[in-house]
Parts: sequence; C-alpha cells; structure tokens
Amino acid sequence: MWKRALDRAGVREPRLRRDYTEQRRSVRRFAAAEYAAARLLLPAALLPHVVAVVAFMHDTDDRIDRGEPDERAAALWEWDGLVGKAFAEGDSGVPVLRCLTRTAECHPDVLAHVDEFLRGCRREVAWRAIADDEELEEYVREYSLPALMLSACLIAPADASARTEFTSGCHRLIRAMQRFDFLEDLSEDVRAGRPGVPTDAVARHGADLTRPGAPLGRLVEEQADRAAADLAPAASLAGVVDPPYRPFVRALVGVQRLRLDAVRRAGASLATRTSGPSASAAAVLLLRETAVRALRPPWVRP
Repeated sequence: MWKRALDRAGVREPRLRRDYTEQRRSVRRFAAAEYAAARLLLPAALLPHVVAVVAFMHDTDDRIDRGEPDERAAALWEWDGLVGKAFAEGDSGVPVLRCLTRTAECHPDVLAHVDEFLRGCRREVAWRAIADDEELEEYVREYSLPALMLSACLIAPADASARTEFTSGCHRLIRAMQRFDFLEDLSEDVRAGRPGVPTDAVARHGADLTRPGAPLGRLVEEQADRAAADLAPAASLAGVVDPPYRPFVRALVGVQRLRLDAVRRAGASLATRTSGPSASAAAVLLLRETAVRALRPPWVRP
C-alpha cells in the first residue's frame, strides 16, 4: 500500500522514495494512532504528503525543544536557515526537507503555512510557563494552530467561507489537544522546568505538580472539562471538509476523545507518568470508520 501511495503521489525518484519512507517510520513512532487513521482513511495520493509535513513539524519541535531559551533560539535560527535554503534551491541535505519541498511543489498552500509555523516557533522557544487561559490562547493561536495547519491545509475546502469555518474548527480542535497534551506530558514537562498547565489554575487548586493528590486530581478534571468544551464542537469539522476526507476527520477527532478519556482516568497519577489513548479502543474506532468508508463511496454525503 505504501509503494502505491508513493506512486499515486508522484514520488518516483528512488532517493525521494527512501526519504518519504524514512519520514513514514518517524511518524508511525510518535503518532501511531493518527498515522493509522491517515493510512486507512485518506486517499492514497495524499498520504505521503501528510507524512512529510507532520514529520517536518515533529523534527522542528524536537530540534528546538532542548536546552535553555538562548540555545533553543539558536537552534531555531539555524533550522530556519536550512528550511529557507531548501526552498530556494529545491533540494537539501536533510531528508525531511527534501520531502517538504516536494510536497510544497504538489500542494503550494503548504509553503505559507511553513512560514507561519516557523514564525510561531519563536514563541515556542521563548516560553517558560503559561500564566492563564488568555496566555494559553496566545500560544495556541501563534504556535499550535500553525503547526496543525501544516497538515490540515491539505484537506481544507476550496470555498472561502467553508475554509473560514474549517480553520475555526481546527482552532477549537487544537486548543483542546494542546490542553490535554500539557496534561499527558505533565511529569516530563515539570522535570524540564516548563509545565504547560496555566499557573493560575495550579494556584487555584493548590496543586503540587510533582505529587499525586486530590488537588492535582481536581486540576486535571478542570482542565479536561475545558478541553472537552472545545473538542465537542470540533466534531463538526467532518461536515465541512470534502466527502473523501470525512472518515479521516471523524477518526481523528475520535482519537482525541480517547486521549482525553485516558487523561481523565489517569487523574493525579499524571504527576508521575504519562497517558495515551487505549490501543484497542483506537483500533475499534479505525475499523469502524474503515468499514463505513468501504460500504459508502466517499463522495456520498453521510
């Protein structure tokens, strides 16, 4: 199936096929459920391009996520230069950038979103804590949403009004995802000195982020409730995209619900461990959407 996807995406050069395959392995490691949804539910011709932009986003985040703010800023400056050089020359010594430039040739909207994402990375390298929900919203708008739109732009509707509605839905989705992403990674972020849970919420509950207890449990529940308030209307995204993409969007939102459920179950134990979606529940969800896609032609409106 992967070789067929590369063929349909027009990736025929041996080196590029190896590059895309390398990025595929990376994406499968860090986003297994989301990758499975894309592989099973997106048109084959789109899959390699989704892999390319998601791998680029993850590679960027990994490069700028280590060290003190000045070290992170230096890493971003160096990476920004390599990305610009790759687009200027149409080639790169970095495999993920070779894939990105090819994908941008096939899907020109990607380039603008790459620029916006790299601008947002300046906020990512600078933050040490998030004071309140207002600052969290700024973080989402400037960094998290541009990161999501790298891949989301590949399935965005062409109609201008529908695209506006689509972007608004993506904003709600990623705001929910970012909130419970900070909860999932709480123990690791605290050790790194960069917890993402708003500090006013921590103070409000009197929570100790390093130790399980009732105050932390109440904090997790509050933040999960706020994420759920954004995640519920994000389900409408499936009605905004073109029919071939609807099973994938439903599955993607469904996987996020599973992530949120796992955060609720973990509760205060997130002080000492991470959480993630149930593999069996994710498999059932994907199989259900795959069956629906097989029974109903993707151009038929649900």
